[in-house]
Amino acid sequence: MIRINQATIIDKYIHCVDDVLIVGDRIARIGKEAVDAYLRTAPGEARILSGRGKYLAPSLVDLHFHLRNPGQEYKQTYEEASAACLRGGYTKVVAMANTKPAADCAAVIDEVQEAMKNLPLEVIQAAAVTVGLQGEELVDFEALREKTFVFSDDGRNVDSAEVMERALIRSRELDFILMDHDEPETEMVIRNIELAKRTMGRIHFCHISKKESIAAIAEAMKECPSISFEVSPHHIFASDLTYRVNPPIGDEEDNQAILEAIKSGAVNAIATDHAPHSEEDKEKGAPGIATIETAFGMVRRIFAQNGISIRKQIELMSNNPSELLGEDNRIREGARADLILFDDEKYVIDKHSFVTRSKNTPFDKMTAQGRILYTIVGGILYDNERA
Repeated sequence: MIRINQATIIDKYIHCVDDVLIVGDRIARIGKEAVDAYLRTAPGEARILSGRGKYLAPSLVDLHFHLRNPGQEYKQTYEEASAACLRGGYTKVVAMANTKPAADCAAVIDEVQEAMKNLPLEVIQAAAVTVGLQGEELVDFEALREKTFVFSDDGRNVDSAEVMERALIRSRELDFILMDHDEPETEMVIRNIELAKRTMGRIHFCHISKKESIAAIAEAMKECPSISFEVSPHHIFASDLTYRVNPPIGDEEDNQAILEAIKSGAVNAIATDHAPHSEEDKEKGAPGIATIETAFGMVRRIFAQNGISIRKQIELMSNNPSELLGEDNRIREGARADLILFDDEKYVIDKHSFVTRSKNTPFDKMTAQGRILYTIVGGILYDNERA
């Protein structure tokens, strides 16, 4: 049993200061009196965590994560991915399909699930939209739908409008999410908005970074409820930065457009696009930033500077991603105990402390805010300060 005393309990649906009791893998009681009453008759003693001055929230859910396995273990192992996610407050991620080989068949998805089954991180492995991520031949959606409900050719466009339209039709027929990578961003976003409207397919736009794209998607969402989109921590945290990432980090106007869209409620989720690379691969021009361990603190610092609440951050990094995946991770009695306890203190990013072997970040030595002190997965406590 774990008792968390006098934490600020916060998510999209709750905001109060109180005690929480975890028994087994569930939240057993919320409220000091209810916790006291339960413990008077319960066998054994509870481990006590002080929540005073700290926040208790549902653990983070990442819609956009590069596991790098199978095939690229030199960038990040399964074990490192799991440990890095927990250190960053994440207990569930959607892994992209640009593995080696690409996740365009059941065997690759089965391999990932087998490798992860004894690790605390829950991975939803996305399947590819097209065979080999080549943008030409659609995968066997019916067969793969038995393994996953997320499909994406992330890292590449589906250049053919005809192929994309057929994929969107299948997303509606088989009830799956099509996560869309667009390059050049705004041009392809506008094309795929029109295809989504025509087919009423379920499209989720990945890592949107440009003000024109945001405006187009926000307008389309008013009439097409099957459209959603995410933004990424590095596009929130920085502007006018030349470090190679795809899509590129925009200018100040793009950065402000993202923040205004967050404030207005247009943005559905913040997803990391965690993309670990070896030093050699970065030198060769590989795009991407390893962000899973610092994403929360990066976003919190910018939100604090712009008057955006912690509660909004939890909504965008936990509740909303969970709901987009068809789940409900709100804090309530009886719910699975997947939680984070964090403070609101500033700290300096140190890439050399990363759990994952890849250290590719331009944000080393920069200030973040909000340290994930503990991550709880199904009632099992991970002390991130000692990880």
